[in-house]
Amino acid sequence: MSRVGKKPIQVPDKTKILYEDKVITVEGEKGSLTQTIHPDIDLKIENGIITVSTSSDSKSGNALHGMTRSLVSNMVTGVNKGFERILEINGIGYRAEIKDTSIIFNLGYSHPVVFDLPEGIVAAIEKNTVIKLSGINKQELGLAAATIRRLKPPESYKGKGIKYAEEKIRKKAGKTGTK
Repeated sequence: MSRVGKKPIQVPDKTKILYEDKVITVEGEKGSLTQTIHPDIDLKIENGIITVSTSSDSKSGNALHGMTRSLVSNMVTGVNKGFERILEINGIGYRAEIKDTSIIFNLGYSHPVVFDLPEGIVAAIEKNTVIKLSGINKQELGLAAATIRRLKPPESYKGKGIKYAEEKIRKKAGKTGTK
């Protein structure tokens, strides 16, 4: 049994949960999310509390126990509060701007890089160098943030590139001229 999987999930009052045929749908203030549950996993919804359990003691059931609980918990949190990811652009002349549903980056390449935002993800840009991504689906939000970071990862000598706001870049010492 998973320690994470044993923890019950509290459901806020304004949230509606529908669970039929191994498909859970969570509806809240910000929208609705749907997830298919693995056949080895069982959900019980009673008095505003969701508990996740395995139907068998198989290795795959135990492996999916904690992950399923985290997915359902993230769904409940996402439709009520939402998730946010902040990226920073470092480098002279590096900047970003929003046009319709895409972000246009100037990252030192000979051409601007266009990134189309996935459906359900909203971006806001502050000071041309801080990108705030927000959405209700934590998986899609993390994937979009990782894809943006991959456009120009921070390099270790000057720290130029796109990084997460909480990320620390360990800079290397450059060459020293000795005679």
